[in-house]
Amino acid sequence: MKAISLKLPDEVVSRSDEYAETLSISRAEYIRRAIEHMNKEIEDVLRANRIKKASQKVREESMRINAEFDAIEEDPDA
Repeated sequence: MKAISLKLPDEVVSRSDEYAETLSISRAEYIRRAIEHMNKEIEDVLRANRIKKASQKVREESMRINAEFDAIEEDPDA
């Protein structure tokens, strides 16, 4: 496990200490959980973006195929 050092505003530290105490965990554990929560949130956003991008590709391909079917319906000999 790696150690990091960071500076936080006094108010952030005070609230973090208060909430950590409420949860009966250490400040370090509270901060670890906060970082893990933020990492999960970002992973969810990135996953949603990948799905959106894939969906757009599928939509474009579907539109192309639908246009081909429309052309066949309009001129079956095409």
